[in-house]
Amino acid sequence: MNFERTIVITGGAGFIGNHVVRLLVNKYPSYRIVNLDALTYAGNLENLRDVEDKPNYYFERANILDKDALERIFVLYQPDGIIHLAAESHVDRSILSPMDFVYTNVIGTVNLLNTAKYFWNNSFENKLFYHISTDEVYGALGETGFFTEETPYAPNSPYSASKASSDHFVRAYGETYHLPVIISNCSNNYGPYHFPEKLIPLFINNIIHKKPLPVYGDGKYTRDWLYVKDHARAIDMIFHKGKIHDTYNIGGFNEWQNIDLVKLLCKMMDEKLGNAAGTSEQLITYVKDRPGHDKRYAIDASKISKELGWEPSVTFEQGLSETIDWYLENTEWLKHVTSGEYQRYYELQYHKRD
Repeated sequence: MNFERTIVITGGAGFIGNHVVRLLVNKYPSYRIVNLDALTYAGNLENLRDVEDKPNYYFERANILDKDALERIFVLYQPDGIIHLAAESHVDRSILSPMDFVYTNVIGTVNLLNTAKYFWNNSFENKLFYHISTDEVYGALGETGFFTEETPYAPNSPYSASKASSDHFVRAYGETYHLPVIISNCSNNYGPYHFPEKLIPLFINNIIHKKPLPVYGDGKYTRDWLYVKDHARAIDMIFHKGKIHDTYNIGGFNEWQNIDLVKLLCKMMDEKLGNAAGTSEQLITYVKDRPGHDKRYAIDASKISKELGWEPSVTFEQGLSETIDWYLENTEWLKHVTSGEYQRYYELQYHKRD
């Protein structure tokens, strides 16, 4: 089968990645979509069961730290587009083990840049290296103001420092080698298939099992929340319409203090589970703050709105309700993820094809 384009999506079995893979596989049947994922703890092929038999979907188990594997994939598929999502992304893990973040987020990104540069060999027409990053590279905001594309970088955690470094390398390869690159920086994502170490899926799971809901510090940390399906739509728009060597901020126009979000989540969960009002709130437990905890993030997403016409499609309340419903309807997925059983899926599904 001849394909119009071939796009390699790194980290395609992860939380954001599976939504991007699904969107592009279904929306562009003439594109070959190659999911490159190392299947570490957060990569889950069960996330993509609904597209794994599509004729334009391909999976390659590989680590972006493995240069030989990257070269093999470029030889085999000859991609003209890279959407780079593979990353270590959990701040708490970065505090415990910063070197893992340096290897994957920095060295892995440079490996990918070098491979694209070598194989594209200055023939950059209709090529694109699109790097997805985070608003955390900008540091913390006070009570007012927003991150824009011109905000100076000031990362405060090992995670955000590693992502800032990868952004700088991507931008530098664009300037030095004229590699066609685009960067986007997004706010906190939420939605279906989110690994339950992050706030919303963790608390949904804990409420289901009547476990404590650990809230850092005073709970007044503020984040801008973006529904993951809206982020996938934005990535699609930027990949196809974005300006080369430019940066786009993607946010939900949707700020919430952690404690207010948790109380809303508790209220919705009680309603959906048929609990008495206030039942889940009793599980809230304040815990010692983590080091270097940024007080507030908020993104000004007016540039992508004005230039590409992107807007969030749902309110936070709508998106959160859909997210809760998904987790309540997919308790088997949640059980597999929390038990580690999901990691057997690759062997069961792919080894039987050999």
